[in-house]
Amino acid sequence: MIRWQAEAVWEAMSPVLPGFTVEVLPEIDSTNTELMRRARTGQTEPVLLLAERQTAGRGRLGRPWASDVGASLTLSLGLPLAPTDWSGLSLAVGVALAESLHPDVRIKWPNDLWLHERKLAGILIETAGTGTVAAPRFVVVGVGINITARPAQGLSTPPAWLQELLPDVDAPQALAQVALPLVQAMRAFEANGFSAFHDRFKARDALAGRIVVLSDGVQGQALGVGSDGALLVHTASGMKQVTSSEVSVRPLGMGA
Repeated sequence: MIRWQAEAVWEAMSPVLPGFTVEVLPEIDSTNTELMRRARTGQTEPVLLLAERQTAGRGRLGRPWASDVGASLTLSLGLPLAPTDWSGLSLAVGVALAESLHPDVRIKWPNDLWLHERKLAGILIETAGTGTVAAPRFVVVGVGINITARPAQGLSTPPAWLQELLPDVDAPQALAQVALPLVQAMRAFEANGFSAFHDRFKARDALAGRIVVLSDGVQGQALGVGSDGALLVHTASGMKQVTSSEVSVRPLGMGA
């Protein structure tokens, strides 16, 4: 049985997020899916939902994310949010997570954390509602972090795991490291947008200066991100601004 110390997490986060709750479930299909279900029924109070095991976890573009008890930290943070511009939110989340985990963790645009050229964690952001002054959109930030070694079957590149860097860390300790910085990042993004994170992202940018291949086959050199979080890629036909809704990106010769 995992001792999550949920009360300590709640005590740390509730001053920043009034009305906040922490829920721990032994098993669920997907923490993101559950919070989106709740949002559609009007349940939009701030919540951190943890699952010891996900049976149908999802990543970007619908890719599956498997999680077994203790092997990963899988959580979703849901809260009403009303930023002026939503651009770059996944990068802001990536900055908060990378900075709170370890200096060696890098951010692969637009929503992965990398360790030594391998995927350590993924971020999935979804929203519900149209967003008004009276009723801000409800955003769900899903995070999956590998804690222990994971099998590499079916993956083009073997995954990384946090115990490579921190041999004694477990899922509850990883939660204690990332929970408050994640909420603080969401508040800072709401107030100031991606501009508050641009330089911090630059310091962790895993693709900067590298030759990358876009999912449409175009190659070019990644030259950081713009003020809105769009990836800047210098191609044979000139500079291209890539948004996460358009294409995925991978370094030349590597899997996505």
